[in-house]
Amino acid sequence: NIINEAALRAVRQGRDEVTQADLAAATENALAGQERRSRILGERERRIVAYHETGHALISAFHPEAEPVHRITIVPRTMGALGYTLQLPEEERNLLSREAALAQIEVLLGGRAAEELVFGSMTSGAANDIARATEIARAMIAQYGMSEHFGTMGLTSGGDGYLGGGTSAACAPQTLAQVDEEVRLLLQQAYH
Repeated sequence: NIINEAALRAVRQGRDEVTQADLAAATENALAGQERRSRILGERERRIVAYHETGHALISAFHPEAEPVHRITIVPRTMGALGYTLQLPEEERNLLSREAALAQIEVLLGGRAAEELVFGSMTSGAANDIARATEIARAMIAQYGMSEHFGTMGLTSGGDGYLGGGTSAACAPQTLAQVDEEVRLLLQQAYH
C-alpha cells in the first residue's frame, strides 16, 4: 500500500519515478492519515499541540532507551491526530526489554506532562497516548513477566486473555484489581 501510494503521489506531481520524499509521505499517510490543512486550529490549540508533541520529542531525545525522533508535525491528519511525533528505530528489534517498554510509556506520557507543565492544565489530546501507554503497561505485567509483584506468573490464557480484551476465569477478581493497581502505579511513576 505504501509503495502504491508513493507511486500515485509521483504521478499526481507529473513524475515518472518515485522519490524518497514520496515514500516518506506515503508512510506518514499510512500511519496517521492524510494531511487535513482545511482543519483550522486556533492559536491556543496550535500552541498546546506544539508543546504536546515537543514533550514526546524531548523525552525521546534524552531517554537512553527511547527510539529516536524522525519527524514532528502539528498539521492535523485525517485519522484524528492534531499532530504527531514519529519515532523510527535505529535497528530492528525482536525483543522488548523492560527499560525499553518503560521508555515507550514515558515518551507517550511526555505530551500530557508538557501540557500540564506549560499550560497548567490538561486536554483530551492525550487520550490515545494514555490508552497506548496503558496497553504497554498491562502487557508488561500480564504477558511479559515484567511485574515486580507478579513476577513470571502467567496472567493471560492464550492470545485473548483478560488483558487482551477477553476475560479469563483463571484470574480471581482480587488479582484483576491488583493488576489494575500495578498498572496505575507504573503509569503514575512513568508520568512523574
